[in-house]
Amino acid sequence: MAGSDFGTGSSREHAVWALLDAGFRVIIAPSFADIFASNCVNNGILTVRLDEETVAELAAQQELAVDLERCEIRSARTIAFSIGAFERHRLLHGLDEIGLTLRHEAEIARYERERRVLKF
Repeated sequence: MAGSDFGTGSSREHAVWALLDAGFRVIIAPSFADIFASNCVNNGILTVRLDEETVAELAAQQELAVDLERCEIRSARTIAFSIGAFERHRLLHGLDEIGLTLRHEAEIARYERERRVLKF
């Protein structure tokens, strides 16, 4: 759980890497800096935006579960959250930007074999 504008102080990936190293896989807050949230997805961390009252309610819980497949948080009650389809797909399948590119490895290899080589 975090407060408003979490991640605003640093746009560098180092901030996200530190959270990963500390074992964080989900951050729930009322808002995030856009570049921070993007870096989180690129590194496998889910960011969930919920209103301040709901974040405070969840912070008071002893235990909760986050289900990315169903887009819900379960604690004393079930709370739905939204995430873009592309970001959700990436997180569910562990795809960073390199992983997304490597899904097209065969097409890239074919292009490299067939491309015209310019001679100077």
